[in-house]
Amino acid sequence: MNIIETLASEFKVKTAQVENTVNLIDEGNTIPFIARYRKEVTGGLTDVVLRDMEERLSYLRNLQERKEEVIRLIDEQGKLTEELAAEIEKAEVLQRVEDLYKPYKQKKATRASKAKEKGLEPLAMIFYAQQKKDGNPLDIAAGFVDQKKGVETAQDAVQGAMDIIAEMIADDADLIKNIRERTFERGQIATEAADPEEKTVYDMYYGSSEAIAKMPNHRVLAVNRGEKEKKLKVKVTVDSEAITGYIEKQIIRGQSIFTELLQETVADAYKRLIAPSIEREMRNILTERAETDAVKVFAKNTEKLLMAPPVRGKKVTAVDPGYRTGCKVAVLDETGRLKAFTTVYPTEPKKDVAGTERVLTKIIEKYGCDIIVIGNGTASRETEEVVANYLKKKGYPIQYTIVNEAGASVYSASKLASEEYPDLDVTTRGAMSLGRRLQDPLAELVKIDPKHIGVGQYQHDINQKQLTGALTTVVEDCVNRVGVDLNTASPSLLSYIAGVNMGIAKNIVSYREEHGRFQNRKELMKVSKLGEKAFKQCAGFMRITGGSEPLDSTSVHPESYEAAEEMMKKIGITKEDIVSGGVGEAIDEKIFQAYPAKKPSESVRRMAEDLNIGELTLADIVSEMKKPARDPREDAPPVIFRNDVRSFDDLKIDMELTGTVRNVVDFGAFVDIGVKQDGLVHVSQLSHKFVKHPMDVVSVGDTVKVRIISIDQEKQKVGLTMKL
Repeated sequence: MNIIETLASEFKVKTAQVENTVNLIDEGNTIPFIARYRKEVTGGLTDVVLRDMEERLSYLRNLQERKEEVIRLIDEQGKLTEELAAEIEKAEVLQRVEDLYKPYKQKKATRASKAKEKGLEPLAMIFYAQQKKDGNPLDIAAGFVDQKKGVETAQDAVQGAMDIIAEMIADDADLIKNIRERTFERGQIATEAADPEEKTVYDMYYGSSEAIAKMPNHRVLAVNRGEKEKKLKVKVTVDSEAITGYIEKQIIRGQSIFTELLQETVADAYKRLIAPSIEREMRNILTERAETDAVKVFAKNTEKLLMAPPVRGKKVTAVDPGYRTGCKVAVLDETGRLKAFTTVYPTEPKKDVAGTERVLTKIIEKYGCDIIVIGNGTASRETEEVVANYLKKKGYPIQYTIVNEAGASVYSASKLASEEYPDLDVTTRGAMSLGRRLQDPLAELVKIDPKHIGVGQYQHDINQKQLTGALTTVVEDCVNRVGVDLNTASPSLLSYIAGVNMGIAKNIVSYREEHGRFQNRKELMKVSKLGEKAFKQCAGFMRITGGSEPLDSTSVHPESYEAAEEMMKKIGITKEDIVSGGVGEAIDEKIFQAYPAKKPSESVRRMAEDLNIGELTLADIVSEMKKPARDPREDAPPVIFRNDVRSFDDLKIDMELTGTVRNVVDFGAFVDIGVKQDGLVHVSQLSHKFVKHPMDVVSVGDTVKVRIISIDQEKQKVGLTMKL
């Protein structure tokens, strides 16, 4: 297998692009660095394509290694043929390699292996060949009776031969491949109640059956959970007679004295050896597919949450709601520094609304406040009502918003939080985290294990290693896409920058605390354990504002400074222009004037040649000159601020509302409409057109208009539609 050509074909790109990309990966370059600063080498492949290619490269290399190992193991047994080796080499998936290896794999003692030890393999081959037309199988088997070997009777010999043939059938790679495909295409997943008398959340699956090939991923995960909780019994059903009939056609060649025995053997092989194995495979296939999809959904939602626009330059009062223990309040200045903290009791059992209002008034008068942030957990809506009424009564020009507090308690009790704020208690740290999530979601959320952010489906049921790997990748891509302020970033944020691990991140912060602000990117080379290789990977993603080198505030990599400076000289702009906020679209006209041509693209090409730099790299430099260090999060929907409140009882059918998408799953989207429970827009209600997956229409953080179509008072559930 030529891995480079295979990847080029699968990704529909040039062989040279794949070859160059693989070389960069093998040299230890990170995907963010390759995607941003090696565009000429890869032909402009995006970070998404590069990630997929890296994953596929790893699979194909593992596949090749396994092929070589299997060929070696079979060869050591003296059973390798040219045809078998060719079949193994031709395999495109690991499953096929394992199927081909199965007959030669060392097994634990089986009925077939015991029969072989008794010398019954020649008899099995006589039966399997089906060449004798006359006589009786028992008469043939009589010649293999050997009491010393444990073959007491001719019937014992026949049974042993049948066991050997049954295993031969179960080890036939082509046969199993076809049975697997038939079962997947025609089989069903049947579910029934473990206890028919018990009412559970899995009622809808009692006595149900669904085609394996068409079963939606979220239902696969739901059924798996029900089975794990011992509420459901799950099995694969298929037309076993049709499959045994298919096997018989492959094994039995016309009528012979062995036909009846072989029919019994086929039935035994399928029921005892093949069906249980295929059932496990079907469940595994469905689970792996569902988990892969769930991880993608979780990753996409997490990305949207991380890339929510920051609300900068605002004084924030953050409230972490609660009942008995009260609501924790943290007061933050525009930079997120804690100015004060306290506890109020506006909810049951104390319901001290007057006391809460007095505290809020003192905070606002002493520290000022632009926005009040309320967590969306326990007692959130009750707290929101108190805050909304208070602001309305006072007439303050203050807005408030609800933020997702998933993971805040995990962070506040973590070792990281205690290291950052050793003098604060857990609850105060939690309230601070909520306020900072509004001021800079990315910087705050990177401190939390991504799987605790809570924007996926069945995240605790799926492969945790796969989930953690995917989410770490998402965080890395987001952090590197935005870049970090080298002089303010926390170790948690720095550790996700390309080439920087947590150890180096802590060293950067230690250096900053000891020597003061970084004045330029070159100073990074003085940080312990941050060598040239790490510097090359990370430098372009580090930002320094107000330093000695204006280009350090941009995403231009230091390796391109010389070309950038030469470009500025040729078109008449200065570094001061960058400091003042860039030159905007005027730069295009300046390039055109310096390099006249029929088309603007031709001007850029000529400039790139003159500067001896790639066109894609030059385009990135030009983009930075227009608007230095532009934050990609500016394109995201703005935060919805409220100045009113609705209780569940206020909701009416056909009421139209504006809400924020909090989570997107396979079957729809959950939207915060200002009541305790998020409403569900089922996938069928997302658009007048057919929607294959909700993510094709909405994303976490989107502001959407919805209409209420159902209200379940008992379960406190709201059904919504976006078909307005």
